[in-house]
Amino acid sequence: MLTKLTTAGLALVLGVSGLGLAPAAAAAPAAAAQGGATAAPAFNASGNYQLFQSRGGTTRVNVTQDGSGRLYGSASSSAGVGTIEQGVVEGTGISFTIGWSFGSRGRYVGSLGSDRRLSGTTFDLTIPSSQATWITDRTF
Repeated sequence: MLTKLTTAGLALVLGVSGLGLAPAAAAAPAAAAQGGATAAPAFNASGNYQLFQSRGGTTRVNVTQDGSGRLYGSASSSAGVGTIEQGVVEGTGISFTIGWSFGSRGRYVGSLGSDRRLSGTTFDLTIPSSQATWITDRTF
């Protein structure tokens, strides 16, 4: 019983801190590519919107989502422009990678909240410890 409570407590702490989001969500597109079972998209992430980041940056994205939940599109920020290299909506979760013109690749992992906004964490793939949280300016 104590082991179950400790495990549940650790999962809660990691989930709240955002540390538990990146590895699981980063694995989701790989599972889909390998033919694993995926949840049908619960929302459509298509459109033009902004991602406000906790470190003060803003990323504008122009996203297209196909019927299976795959994401395509472009991005821009004060630092440059980028392309969504890979992305997917599975159930209420979303994950995508932006390849930036300045050489960096940013990974965004999040979910649709009860407020109908997308929010989550982002990190630079070359410096995974460089993380920030993000939230969209619109609802879905």
